[in-house]
Amino acid sequence: MNENNFIEVRQEDITIDQSPESERRLCAEIIEALTNGGKHITFAESCTGGMLAEMLTAVSGASECFDGSFVTYANEQKEKLIGVRHETLAKYGAVSYQTALEMSRGARLALGADIGAGVTGIAGPGGGTPEKPVGLVYISISTKDIHCFCRLNLDGDRFEVRRKTCLYVLELVKRMAV
Repeated sequence: MNENNFIEVRQEDITIDQSPESERRLCAEIIEALTNGGKHITFAESCTGGMLAEMLTAVSGASECFDGSFVTYANEQKEKLIGVRHETLAKYGAVSYQTALEMSRGARLALGADIGAGVTGIAGPGGGTPEKPVGLVYISISTKDIHCFCRLNLDGDRFEVRRKTCLYVLELVKRMAV
């Protein structure tokens, strides 16, 4: 990937609404926009463990724009299933914007989707370090023309970090889909 095509989105530029009603409405809006545009989406999830796919498919109509996704928790699976380069993982680690970008692009290409979303991070409560603390998450969206990423610093327990991550991803997807 050419780094000149990368767009960094700041966490403070994305607003999330954590209400269950808003989650369903957001997913419905994404499904409608993608379906109306004849576009398809896929996910490559690590720390969210399939939660993104679950949120989207909880809304009727998802099958019109969602073909499948990857839960690549282990680095080996990131390499094998979605083409994350070993060199990227060795140099930057699994929790990095570089890995998130390769995850979103790799998932998109693997399933022939128009949009790919990648998520990697540390949901906690363990696993954090001073350099990469619990709650550090990188999300990425990839299309044929644009690759964007965002570094998130989230608080809360494991479930809350994972759920907030999904809501941030969905808000970013909505921007790309509309």
